[in-house]
Amino acid sequence: MRKLIFFMHVSLDGFVAGPKGEMNWIQVNEEIFDFVPTLTEQADTALYGRVTYEMMQSYWPTAGDEPDASKHDKEHSAWYNKVSKIVLSRTLQETGLHNTKVIRDNLTENINEVKKQEGKNILIFWSPRASQSLFNEWLIDEFWLFMNPIILRKGIPLFQNVPEMTQLDLLEAKTFSCWVVALHYQAKQN
Repeated sequence: MRKLIFFMHVSLDGFVAGPKGEMNWIQVNEEIFDFVPTLTEQADTALYGRVTYEMMQSYWPTAGDEPDASKHDKEHSAWYNKVSKIVLSRTLQETGLHNTKVIRDNLTENINEVKKQEGKNILIFWSPRASQSLFNEWLIDEFWLFMNPIILRKGIPLFQNVPEMTQLDLLEAKTFSCWVVALHYQAKQN
């Protein structure tokens, strides 16, 4: 069965964005960009909430075509353009979308159906609200949390209204030269 793997940058105090969605505190460097393909090469489907999908769709389809595109932009743009996309949304219209399926309801049933299909893993990038819905239904199998060395004190929390006493088993940890620590966890149902 395919795994649903969550990929997110997070502050030390558990926020994924500032109060207005700010992400300018996230630290990335070439080392992190070079690491991302180890995750994307194992996935052939990307899952997003509507807001994140619209943000990704406005940038990645043509990012690799720009004259000053970085190696990461070229690689991720190529990956983004070839993978299937799933968007969790009650408002997005599916007509006119290329290689994209919209899931409006019956989240558990629909995601489990996708996980049973042949293929590689499914990656969910950012999408805090969609991630909450998936986590509350025990649909996320693994987490890659990129802990940034900053305390925000307020913003959009990573975990909100999650089941009590949720345990994650640490599979591995990787420290990058910019002091970001990637923690790879497996979800463990209680």
